[in-house]
Amino acid sequence: MTGQAPAPRTPAAEGVRARLLARSARLADTPPGPGYKWVALSNTTLGVLIATMDASIVIISLPAIFRGIGLDPLAPGNIGYLLWMILGYLLVSAVLVVVLGRLGDMFGRVRIYNLGFLVFAVASVALSLDPFRAGAGALWLILWRIVQAFGGSMLTANSAAILTDAFPARQRGTALGINQITALAGQFLGLLAGGLLAAVDWRAVFWVSVPISVTGTIWSYLSLRETSAGARGRVDWLGNLTFASGAGILLAGITYGIQPYGGHPTGWTSPWVLGGLFGGVLLLLVFCVVETRVAEPMFRLSLFKVRAFAAGNLAALLTAIARGGLQFMLIIWLQGIWLPLHGYDFEDTPLWAGIFMLPLTVGFLIAGPVSGYLSDRFGARLFSTAGLVLVAASFVGLLALPVDFDYTAFAGLLLLSGVGQGMFSAPNTSSIMGSVPARYRGVASGMRSTFQNSGTALSIGVFFSLMVSGLASSLPSTLGNGLQAHGVPAQTAQEVATLPPVSTLFATFLGDNPIGHLLGGDALGHVTEAQRATLTGHSFFPELVSGPFHHGLSIVFGVAAGMALVSALASALRGGHERADDGAPPRGPAPSAEGRPTRASR
Repeated sequence: MTGQAPAPRTPAAEGVRARLLARSARLADTPPGPGYKWVALSNTTLGVLIATMDASIVIISLPAIFRGIGLDPLAPGNIGYLLWMILGYLLVSAVLVVVLGRLGDMFGRVRIYNLGFLVFAVASVALSLDPFRAGAGALWLILWRIVQAFGGSMLTANSAAILTDAFPARQRGTALGINQITALAGQFLGLLAGGLLAAVDWRAVFWVSVPISVTGTIWSYLSLRETSAGARGRVDWLGNLTFASGAGILLAGITYGIQPYGGHPTGWTSPWVLGGLFGGVLLLLVFCVVETRVAEPMFRLSLFKVRAFAAGNLAALLTAIARGGLQFMLIIWLQGIWLPLHGYDFEDTPLWAGIFMLPLTVGFLIAGPVSGYLSDRFGARLFSTAGLVLVAASFVGLLALPVDFDYTAFAGLLLLSGVGQGMFSAPNTSSIMGSVPARYRGVASGMRSTFQNSGTALSIGVFFSLMVSGLASSLPSTLGNGLQAHGVPAQTAQEVATLPPVSTLFATFLGDNPIGHLLGGDALGHVTEAQRATLTGHSFFPELVSGPFHHGLSIVFGVAAGMALVSALASALRGGHERADDGAPPRGPAPSAEGRPTRASR
């Protein structure tokens, strides 16, 4: 009731509050012991694991989620819900991590990190309690996924900075390696977890985050403490506005470029998409100008004068694009072609796709911590560069595989790719974070996460567009002729064949039988029982599209291999084993003095 005085605090509540304040004061006044660094590592590793798992957990479970809320994601007008369920989380993560890393520098990295765990926990509860159906239910999930991404961005933006503060330079690569590889492995473990949990109940996909995030919130508030003084300053409002709006508009334009426009299979000729692309780039150019003119910028452009920082982030961006393309193309390859050809029902393919991709995660977990430990002694350049060469070799190997491959060879190439990405990611993160002074570690961590998350979001637009372009040249005629050969009327077959290839891709991506979905009950009623069984069986669609699909795969993996090689070149040009002088951060606002490292022994 308005005007009502607040309820008086009870003696018990006052006592609890006093004990919490006293504990916080003791933590602030007591220097962390030698075991604190392991507490920081375990907590931040849990944080990035749950944040990255939730970024991918819905990909595999989307069919169960949309069935649960009673919505057909492939119906006209509903593909937007599908895209934003996948990309909303990624877009927010890409846009906000620099801002939240800068806030961590200003107000305390642990404080922002702890708040992130709390926001993530609240959003996880709200997602599991979706009270609506159909479009309203989808909007509820999309909006709370965006809130969840906000909390996850607080975690990922500050976790690397917290570890860099907590660990000495000689152990920093090991700690960041474990943290980073857990984050990357979380993306693929999310695929497996989504398949397992969606088979139980679609809400279980979100329930799993609740106990983990609640436990992590309580643990982080009780155990983590600030080990570096926050540098209070002014918030760069103009920089925040131009960056968030520019990056958001640009990535949204790329997202809508996947969808068909007019008579084109993709939307790259749409005025709205072109306006988003050019408008986003223009705003980002304005942002760069702003950042050179404000006293306390959110994005330290002068850090790019540090060669290890600039080369490491360029390599991370290109690798993230290639890795994202690999992830989505492998899912489509397995779910749409290979698994059905080997007798798996389309409804079961999401779960089995996650299982058959496990060698990729195993490679991460093997190579990441080991290469992080070794990079502390021998530097990041050798391991990062060699790892990217292995990644490029794995893409070339995937190019050489037939569509109906032998799984042993496929698993070996996934393991090779996972080892290569593990060899690159841990040393590269350590090199980036170790090359900047302590006062800029929060913003440097945010900038690093921005490049990585932007690469993942960009990969969807880039590789889906490449795949759609590859399919558009041969899929319509192949599909139309194959349908007519099995009794489908010519007019119906022509209508199905001229549908945008992206609909076929999304159907396989969701573990749905594309032919059964595209034809519908009316068209199937005009064919014989035997023809219907053939059309909707395991092998008709995979065998029909294997040629066009392999053509599209060749384009995708060829581009990905090229990106991996360019990343390897950038990694090789990072210079020697450099560490910033933590004890003497640069003074004054002059850009030429900021972020200059000192060279340590190799």
